[in-house]
Amino acid sequence: MFREIRKKRNKIEDSAAEELLQNSRRGVLAVNGDDGYPYAIPLNYFYDRENRKIYFHGARAGHKVDALRVCDKVCFTVYGNETIREEAWAPFMQSTVVFGRCHLMENGSEKAMEMLKRFAMKYYPNEQLADEEIAQAGRAVQMFEIEIEHLSGKEVQEK
Repeated sequence: MFREIRKKRNKIEDSAAEELLQNSRRGVLAVNGDDGYPYAIPLNYFYDRENRKIYFHGARAGHKVDALRVCDKVCFTVYGNETIREEAWAPFMQSTVVFGRCHLMENGSEKAMEMLKRFAMKYYPNEQLADEEIAQAGRAVQMFEIEIEHLSGKEVQEK
């Protein structure tokens, strides 16, 4: 159903792809936008490795939400781990591409609040600041959940 990486030598192990997904701070979410045009937007996220789900927050209305109501299929990409090697002048970098289905979480549900807290702890230096931000903005944001159907990673040289 999902294409394999064409250049097998560039493929990284799934564990390395998941590690990149776990440790990166931002990714790009792509959805089917208006009039057949893709719509991609960078966002902060939290990866729940145990359950293989990605969580992010956003407004309850707008282009992203409208697109997800029409089609829940998404692509989410992160990249990083850039290295310079002596044998090549151009940097190498890794990327992870995830295909899955994205759903709005029930606002205010116990699960949504738990994921919002875990999300906040990734970006705030301590629990008190995370709790303050959640108290201030928690009701105004919507949590989204991506159920991963396929994940692949690769390393490429940027020439």
